[in-house]
Amino acid sequence: MPVIESTRAATRWITRIVPIILVGAVSYASFVVVGRVCSTFLINKRREVGAAIVILVLYFILLLLMIATYLRTILTVFLDTGVAPLGPRVEERRKNESETRRQGRRGTDFDSRLYYDGPDLDPDSPGLEQFYTKDVFICENDGRPRWCSECLNWKADRVHHSSEINRCVYRMDHYCPWVGGMIGENSFKYFVQFTTYTACYCGLVLGATASSLRKQVSEGSSLDAHFIAAIALAAFFGLFTFLMSFTSMRYIFFNMTNVDALSSRYKVYQLAVRVPRGTVSTDKFSVVTYPLPNSDEEPNGRSNGIVGVSNGISGARNRSGASPATRDDLATRTFAILKTEPGENPWDMGIWRNWQTVMGTNIFDWFLPLRRSPCANHESHESFYPMGHVMGDVLARYGLSGVAGKDSDNAGLEMKELGRRRSGNLEGMRTSN
Repeated sequence: MPVIESTRAATRWITRIVPIILVGAVSYASFVVVGRVCSTFLINKRREVGAAIVILVLYFILLLLMIATYLRTILTVFLDTGVAPLGPRVEERRKNESETRRQGRRGTDFDSRLYYDGPDLDPDSPGLEQFYTKDVFICENDGRPRWCSECLNWKADRVHHSSEINRCVYRMDHYCPWVGGMIGENSFKYFVQFTTYTACYCGLVLGATASSLRKQVSEGSSLDAHFIAAIALAAFFGLFTFLMSFTSMRYIFFNMTNVDALSSRYKVYQLAVRVPRGTVSTDKFSVVTYPLPNSDEEPNGRSNGIVGVSNGISGARNRSGASPATRDDLATRTFAILKTEPGENPWDMGIWRNWQTVMGTNIFDWFLPLRRSPCANHESHESFYPMGHVMGDVLARYGLSGVAGKDSDNAGLEMKELGRRRSGNLEGMRTSN
């Protein structure tokens, strides 16, 4: 898998320099804690062997955990960032833009950019099926998923485009130069573990050196300059990582990201929720039917320009009045377009389930960088990410509590109806013959 890096040269240089700074800081902290505090001061001078052993054991445990989580975060950020696939037209656009720049035609480049920026209006657009095969997804006013004009592809729920790496990222949180890249759903868990262990590590360094410095002051002996320097470093990095850990934990408990938090108070989500075939638009909501009709078929639902669904059983008919093929008829799905209230988070499932979604269900996964977050699995037919009580509240407000997502009974009735019609047609043919 190709390495995902920042598109800015300055940022790439920073991400290469930061690890050197961190290695230097940790090396110096090890020299102070192991050499100056434990060996020289506590063991040789004060003969406090027990205290020194406790500090050394805790120090190396936290050091190993910090290094392990840091390395796992870096590897994930670079090799398994969690970016959404590019659309099939991206390569074509890049070739055209490259050709335009080579020929020096700026005006033409702007015109072609407008052409590529628009969403794909083809009813059979690649990638659409991954949305309407689910029971609910985030949509636009016309019932289509959100579109990324840079990646030229449909954006799944909680996917945001990062200008830093010029790619769409699943559950994007932020770009972190300390770990060298984009923090998303694949790396967020490891990032939280890393910042938490680093905060604990810095706390231990701060406590050990500050305690030793206090003892030197009380004894009236000369102060060790290394203790003062280590205290300053540990306080700086400790405060920074503690705030990062605290903020990240808050996001986990409320099932949010840094991007979500920026608009959490006023954000309104528009949801396409599967309802039984035959559901028609009302004054409260409009409907859209998938697969979308081709240009020679009538559109369906108010969101496509007509109130109601053109066929109460199977959706749209073609203009000649003929029914679609039986297989396509049964594959039709109708979605109601609903809205949340401002500030509602449809993915908030409560603190415990939110924690398990990110950190995992196994206690070892909470503390060790073993496996990715469960939320990185998008194979559920219900939605890209599990939804909480807000989904039920939205359905209740629109009067769809008992029908949303339950189309199996209708499908069975339609299958029987189609079978009855087929039998009737065969019987009629036999009679005529």
